[in-house]
Amino acid sequence: MNSTDPIADFLTRIRNAIRARHKKVDIPNSGVKRDIAKIFAEQKFISSYTELSDKKQGILRISLRYVDGVSAITGLKRISRPGLRVYASSHELPRVLNGMGIAVISTSRGIMTEIQANQEKVGGEILCHVW
Repeated sequence: MNSTDPIADFLTRIRNAIRARHKKVDIPNSGVKRDIAKIFAEQKFISSYTELSDKKQGILRISLRYVDGVSAITGLKRISRPGLRVYASSHELPRVLNGMGIAVISTSRGIMTEIQANQEKVGGEILCHVW
């Protein structure tokens, strides 16, 4: 299926899998989705991710993380979307729930959290918030 917003589809698949209490979720692979999954794993929102090959673009299998039966991810929100892009400079980067969550930023130096972008003094497009 062709999606006009693959990042929103990525977040929605994770959100739906958490609500259904699945242990893992399969998502069509891409470079941006892989980078976002890497950030989620580094920040301990997911257990791990692996790339599976098929005859097409590949599959990104994400193992969701639960602590005492409660998901490590309590919320996901897409910020910038194809119809309304949201950009921020390095000193305007958002804090999510007073530091309890993260904002994922697409910068000229790659995809990173708002904390990493602030340390490197780069701004960019705010892709999503996770808490």
